[in-house]
Amino acid sequence: MKPAAYEVAQVLERNTESLSKYCYNSWQTRTLHALRKCRTAALGGHIDRCNNPSCHRLHLSYNSCRNRHCPKCQGHKKEAWIRAREEELLNVPYFHVVFTLPKELNRLCLYRPELLYRLLFKTAWQVIQGFASNHKFLGAKPGMIAVLHTWGQNLSLHPHLHCIVPGGGIAQNGKWKPAKSKGKYLFPVKAMSKVFRARFVASLRKELEPQPKDFYESLFKYDWVIYCKQPFLGPTQVVEYLGRYTHKIAISNHRIKNLDNESVTFSVKDYRRAGRKSLLRLSDAEFIRRFALHILPKG
Repeated sequence: MKPAAYEVAQVLERNTESLSKYCYNSWQTRTLHALRKCRTAALGGHIDRCNNPSCHRLHLSYNSCRNRHCPKCQGHKKEAWIRAREEELLNVPYFHVVFTLPKELNRLCLYRPELLYRLLFKTAWQVIQGFASNHKFLGAKPGMIAVLHTWGQNLSLHPHLHCIVPGGGIAQNGKWKPAKSKGKYLFPVKAMSKVFRARFVASLRKELEPQPKDFYESLFKYDWVIYCKQPFLGPTQVVEYLGRYTHKIAISNHRIKNLDNESVTFSVKDYRRAGRKSLLRLSDAEFIRRFALHILPKG
């Protein structure tokens, strides 16, 4: 792949003095500064000598920030993660299940991210476990790999969990039991959505400080979204898919198409229109503010 013409780091660099204005806490500000300095003299460097007899040249390389949110630091981590997951995959169909939090919880996600995202992982696993253990749907012990994403294509806050779930599980006799219709059907999505909403809100009531009654009522006004794609063709496709999602960040450098007059223009896909692409132009301030929304807390 060709080097990106523009980088997130360029936007951060030209706004160095004002980065803290666009962040909700000091951790986000520190992260933005780390990304700004990545692979520059600010982080120092190292010298390598080529061992090839016909070369023996010295190569100067600047150090990476190695931050999980950096567009330039995820490639090798992604490959290592994929190789580790390849050893865990089974030769069975896999489903892609997505659990999405409603926009009514966005404000809480900004101020209590540790709590909200922990409950999202916990509740999604409870739902998968509950339906899998029910003999009506499967009657076996399931498995799941889950990856958190917090963004939409326009960098708005859109917390959702991408889950890879095998089409079956381990029965009480220790043998593999395929999902319904020979592994072509997992669980009823509408029923899962209701259980997901009920369990998440119940956990929220227990762990969150008292909230107004209308807050919880707003969470039951609309159906919560769970999406389940058809099974993959096999483990190879699962690994390829995981590779696109695991160490993905809010926006890659290649999506930035232009930097001009303190504004950023980047490409977006509209999934409501079959992935139709368009360009979105934001001021530097708004671009950085939206990017900072997706800097996760420690851990």
